[in-house]
Amino acid sequence: MEEESMEEEGGGEPMMDDQNHNNWDADGYGRHLLGPAAGQLGDRFLREAVARTPAGAELSEANGMLQGCEPGGASCKGGAGAIAAAININASTSKFLMNVITIEDYKSTYWPKLDSAIDQLLTQSPGDYIPISYEQIYSCVYKCVCQQHSEQMYSDLIKKITNHLERVSKELQASPPDLYIERFNVALGQYMGALQSIVPLFIYMNKFYIETKLNRDLKDDLIKLFTEHVAEKHIYNLMPLLLEAQSTPFQITPSTMANIVKGLYTLRPEWVQMAPALFSKFIPNILPPAVESELQEYAAQDQKLQRELMQNGFTR
Repeated sequence: MEEESMEEEGGGEPMMDDQNHNNWDADGYGRHLLGPAAGQLGDRFLREAVARTPAGAELSEANGMLQGCEPGGASCKGGAGAIAAAININASTSKFLMNVITIEDYKSTYWPKLDSAIDQLLTQSPGDYIPISYEQIYSCVYKCVCQQHSEQMYSDLIKKITNHLERVSKELQASPPDLYIERFNVALGQYMGALQSIVPLFIYMNKFYIETKLNRDLKDDLIKLFTEHVAEKHIYNLMPLLLEAQSTPFQITPSTMANIVKGLYTLRPEWVQMAPALFSKFIPNILPPAVESELQEYAAQDQKLQRELMQNGFTR
């Protein structure tokens, strides 16, 4: 089947994004690539999807591509005029319905486009320019969802990202101890940054398949993949190195330590029990409240930290 132009759904030139950011904040994850613009584009496309839908109809994966009112139903009362209005779909919807996407079309044309875009997002470095049209990818996902390929698309996405994370894990296993912490930090930041674009790109699939049929959320599923295939396999090697780095000031940068600790806490809060003192430096309210009897100990720790800072060139 001849492929439709992907720009058609967007109504104009493809949108190219060249703003790539990877700044982490107190919430745990970076504002990456599209940032708020991704959500705005997603909302726009959802509104356009509703506008394309016939009167009284809804987009549904459960019962077919488009569901409308049933003959004789309450929403179809009003005689021939109401019935005519109910079936009077616009020209773009008619064209879309006639261009059925078979499973072969999906595998040969649509998924390869998504596969390539995901590859670029997962492997880019901060500041890289990604030459993909986000509007085309939104449109591609939208068409596949409407043609009931959500289940296959979700399976392909999970398999794609799982394979990527398994490669990341193997690369970390081969890292020498002096580079291990920094490489884990890069892998964690790169993946969480990529999710800031991947999740909005699959907004239709999340809305009409994952949330509706699976009662889950795409972002949660993808974060869980990193936990299972990377973090869980490396936590027992990583934690001793973090504790050693904590006892040796400036062995790694404070920002790297903060990124990793906050990331681990987000992935699995119970890991706090492995090193409560370490997590308490970056996560509020981890330790019990201070008590008066321990004030002298707190003061001694503060004085020790000040001496270490002065020895490393910091002044009051």
